[in-house]
Amino acid sequence: MILLHGDCLEQMKTLADNSVDAIVSDPPYGISFMAKKWDYDVPSVEVWKEAMRVLKPGGHALIACGTRTQHRMVVNIEDAGFEIRDVVSWIYGSGFPKSLNIGKQIDKCNGDPNRLEKFTGWMRTTGMKARIADEIMGTATMAGHYFCKSQPAIPTAALWAKLRPHIAIDIPRWVDELVERIEAEREVVGEKSSGLSGGSGNTVGRFTDSRNENGKVNITAPATEAAKQWDGWGTALKPACEFFTLARKPLSEKTVAANVLKWGTGGINIDGCRVGEEVRVNQPSASNMTPNDGRDTAKLKAWLETRETKTVTGRFPANLIHDGSQEVLDLFPESGEKSPSRFFYCAKASKKDRNDGLPEGESSTHPTVKPTALMQYLCRLITPPQGIVLDPYMGSGSTGKAAVREGFDFVGCELDADYHAIATARIEAEQNQEPEESDQKELF
Repeated sequence: MILLHGDCLEQMKTLADNSVDAIVSDPPYGISFMAKKWDYDVPSVEVWKEAMRVLKPGGHALIACGTRTQHRMVVNIEDAGFEIRDVVSWIYGSGFPKSLNIGKQIDKCNGDPNRLEKFTGWMRTTGMKARIADEIMGTATMAGHYFCKSQPAIPTAALWAKLRPHIAIDIPRWVDELVERIEAEREVVGEKSSGLSGGSGNTVGRFTDSRNENGKVNITAPATEAAKQWDGWGTALKPACEFFTLARKPLSEKTVAANVLKWGTGGINIDGCRVGEEVRVNQPSASNMTPNDGRDTAKLKAWLETRETKTVTGRFPANLIHDGSQEVLDLFPESGEKSPSRFFYCAKASKKDRNDGLPEGESSTHPTVKPTALMQYLCRLITPPQGIVLDPYMGSGSTGKAAVREGFDFVGCELDADYHAIATARIEAEQNQEPEESDQKELF
């Protein structure tokens, strides 16, 4: 196992040509997630060219991406020389809507439509990091909105009082005035336990604010005429899927069979990734031996009873993976209750999965941890036995943890020192774990 710390483009140059068997990675999606600098763009063509050099001929890659920038990711992978073979869709029902509430935003501006952008633009010049700001204020992921362009926000006076003393540069008076500016007062029309916007019944089109003295969330109605006009309008759909591009390095031999015999790569592990426990018996066709062609019927019957059959367990793996949530299961109404079992099931990463291997009391700070079970299935799908899996964007180490669990060797790269430490702890803990202790093997 090799865990490299640094820029993956430079770190991969230390690896030999044709030295890994598969690439499974969850790289930056290029959506500036939570204002993270590392997510400002998808990996370049140069990165994928270097990854392809390291990969054996015929070796496959499974590269994750979101819906908004999938096209850019695929184009760069293809321009690097990979063959695009398919796209594996991971469908889930637990995505959190990140839609900007236009009516509420109009009320927040209260006569100054550029108020939020002025504040976030200035915050980006302070050198403050969103993660540090969240630690200071005691919030989870709110601070990212104080720096980003797509979903800008201004802290409340109470939160600003906590954050302000830690700003390292002089604070102009107009910045304080932006915080002090009173929003249009919205009437509280109800309350709910969840902090999610929307809902059902009389909450549709209404918006949720901060928690009240009862620990619940106020539901408020539009205040200004402009906000009333745009009540119920937003800017984004609820996320419910991510894509893994299945790509292959061109073969060096004339046929797949010859390439597999030379390099051990070129195919995907169909039987090893079959889904479910259904037993299917496949028999050779008898269309060329029928009782009507003048042959002996008794001999034909004897042949039919003794001919070879092949028994397989599980259905052919598909390019769809689901999380088993009711929201997703409802997408299969016409095929019967068992239809989702035809597709691989994998829920999102649990708290236990995210934090396994970390010191007691510590939690993973990586915001986009993929479930080990998902990465385990994908590693097994494209990696030959005893093969080496490469992840140029190791992150929190889910791919490495999955590769170890499947009995593969692993090479990972990670630029961020904190994430590299988390990945190292999680992967090393998996190496030291007894196979029967694996918490997600029952999913297969």
